[in-house]
Amino acid sequence: MTRFALTVEFDGRPFMGWQRQDHGPSVQQAIEDAAFAVTGERTTVHAAGRTDAGVHGVAMRAHLDLLKDLTPFRLGEALNARLRPAPIAILGCEIVPDGWHARFSCLGRSYEYRIVNRRAPLTWEKGLAWQVPQPLDEAAMHRAAQLLVGRHDFTTFRSAHCQAQSPVKSIDRLDVTRNGDRLIVTAAARSFLHHQVRSMVGCLALVGMGRWSVANMGDALEAADRTRLGLNAPPDGLYFMNARYP
Repeated sequence: MTRFALTVEFDGRPFMGWQRQDHGPSVQQAIEDAAFAVTGERTTVHAAGRTDAGVHGVAMRAHLDLLKDLTPFRLGEALNARLRPAPIAILGCEIVPDGWHARFSCLGRSYEYRIVNRRAPLTWEKGLAWQVPQPLDEAAMHRAAQLLVGRHDFTTFRSAHCQAQSPVKSIDRLDVTRNGDRLIVTAAARSFLHHQVRSMVGCLALVGMGRWSVANMGDALEAADRTRLGLNAPPDGLYFMNARYP
């Protein structure tokens, strides 16, 4: 049995998320079906994290175990051939030790949220970014974001369906930058709660619009109450960027 680590890029628009679902297509299921077509083996693909429906992946890390004798290059090429025309690409494939695990060996994950701040509707970026027509003050958003950095109870920014044992997480980085009419929110942590990034971005957008003050963000965090959430950003602009390992 050989363990292969994959680096996966995907457009999340056609999928119900990474995780296999009974009610629609998933990225995990597509890769598992491609692996079966290549090897005749049923295997489970484990990922560094889960993504919601419509969320994208730039460099998701995953692994699978196979009995068939294949080189990483041949496996990656064969999976890509079987995955077409689904918007999923295996960017990298390598053999890793049996004890390496895409999820449990991961030391940190980073996400990027993309906002297009303009009045004109999106064309080719529809479903790939969140359009916010109101002017956004990115400096105020960045100041508010720094209140969320560090170890906190993130109950306010946690989905009611989150299965994590504790709402306490440590945010290593949360930055807001602008380039023209594009705003990027960069988030990094060991792990995140369900909907945490989208919930934080939604409230940061309220600060940017002037509907919330920077202090309001701190108040929402301290409340540790989901009913105090101001806005949950849509999945369109969220990208899993990378995972960090020893």
